[in-house]
Amino acid sequence: MSAQVFDPRICELGEGAFWHPERGQPFWFDILGRRLLSRQDGAELEWRFDEMVSAAGWIGRDQLLIASESALIRFDLRNGQQKRLIALEADRPGNRSNDGRADPFGGFWISTMARNAQAGQGAIYRYLDGELRLLRGNMSIPNAICFSPDGRLAYFADTAAQVVWSQDLDEQGWPLAEARVFLDLSGTDQFPDGAVTDDQGRFWNARWGSGTVACHAPDGRLLKQLALPAVQPSCPVFAGPDLTRLIVTSAAEGRHGPDDGRTWLLAPNARGRAEPRVHA
Repeated sequence: MSAQVFDPRICELGEGAFWHPERGQPFWFDILGRRLLSRQDGAELEWRFDEMVSAAGWIGRDQLLIASESALIRFDLRNGQQKRLIALEADRPGNRSNDGRADPFGGFWISTMARNAQAGQGAIYRYLDGELRLLRGNMSIPNAICFSPDGRLAYFADTAAQVVWSQDLDEQGWPLAEARVFLDLSGTDQFPDGAVTDDQGRFWNARWGSGTVACHAPDGRLLKQLALPAVQPSCPVFAGPDLTRLIVTSAAEGRHGPDDGRTWLLAPNARGRAEPRVHA
């Protein structure tokens, strides 16, 4: 199956795709448009915010943890009510949230970056049980946050550096030792953006600027690349009742093609895993 349009709405900067396992419903963001988007029973759904929003996890059937440019928020899908849980880089008003995903231990990893993508201004944090802890700083465009099936390995990237790292985790999901280079794409046309792993531990990575989603084995070998009509794919997630479809966001930012910024559907010949609940 070639790429099909999953949602025709144009996102200036699509990101943060995830599948809510209890609702059987996809969610994603248009960061620059300050929107949370979804589909349900064929209908287009949209929630607008006063600031940029970029990533989410699920707390319950009707509650999401959403990362905004200045905080982590509990958001109620039934009525749109927001509760601010904790500030995010209150001392850095020039930054915003970017990529994020729940880990298998109930934590939520969230990255930040400068709004103008200034080098070295980004970071990755972990939120768990009311505490936000810095994991890694001095990054530029942190992306590709995802986890191995057993929860003992985290992945993350710096899109600007064209490097993906892997990080061993302890039995509570905190980093052990130093991260290792998993993929070094420097000097190529491949820029690693959002990522997700499947039930075999394979790493599926949206490649900004190349119009592809790349699949790598746990040892880093490139297994396949799936093409998209959009040049700037940004975040994949396994979706559907059996988690065998791949929803991929994209960005129209700086582009003028008719397919840029749409959200896409691929058949990856792989199966994902349910997103874990966030302990908030």
